[in-house]
Amino acid sequence: MVVNVIKPGPKDNRLDRTFFLRPALEVAPELLGKLIVRRFDDGSILRIPVTEVEVYLGIDDRACHASRGMTPRNRVMFGEGGILYMYLIYGIHWMLNIVTGGAGQPEALLIRGAGVVAGPGKLTALLRMDGSFYGEDLSTSDRVWIEDAPAIGDFTTGPRVGINYAGEPWISKPWRYWCNLNFIFSPG
Repeated sequence: MVVNVIKPGPKDNRLDRTFFLRPALEVAPELLGKLIVRRFDDGSILRIPVTEVEVYLGIDDRACHASRGMTPRNRVMFGEGGILYMYLIYGIHWMLNIVTGGAGQPEALLIRGAGVVAGPGKLTALLRMDGSFYGEDLSTSDRVWIEDAPAIGDFTTGPRVGINYAGEPWISKPWRYWCNLNFIFSPG
C-alpha cells in the first residue's frame, strides 16, 4: 500500500465558491485529491483527500434527484454551487453531495470515498455528518470545508453505482471518478 500522510494546511487554503460554480463534469476530476476538512465539536480537525466522486447532471439525468423537479428534499440542488446536499438512504446512511454550477442548474457530486474510506455511508459516519449539514455553505462553514491540494492526475472513470432504476444511457455514463492512488490519512 502506498502511504501518503496528509498534513494540516492553513485555513486560508479553503476553496472558495468559484471552484464549485462550474459544471459538475469539470469539477469532478479536479476535486480528486482536494481535502475534506471536518472540525468536530471538541475542536479536533480531520483532513482527508477526496478519492472517489459521482456526477449527477440535473433535470435530464434520470439518475439525478433533480430529474423529478424541485422538491423539499432536493431544493438546495437548484441553488449555487458550494452548498451541501445531504440525504438519507435506507433510513441509515447519510449521503454527502456538493452542489455545483450556477443557480437553476441542479448538478451535484456525490462523495463516495476519501482517504482509505470507500463508500459514501462509511465516509459520513467517519465525518459524523448527518442531516444537520443540509444546505451548509462550504465557503463559510466552521464545521466542514474543502481545502486546496495538488490535483490527482492519475484517475479512472466508469459507470455510477446503484442506479439501475435510471435505465440507459444513464447506467453506462462514465460519470464516476476515482483515484488510482492509495491514501492513509492523519487526524491533523
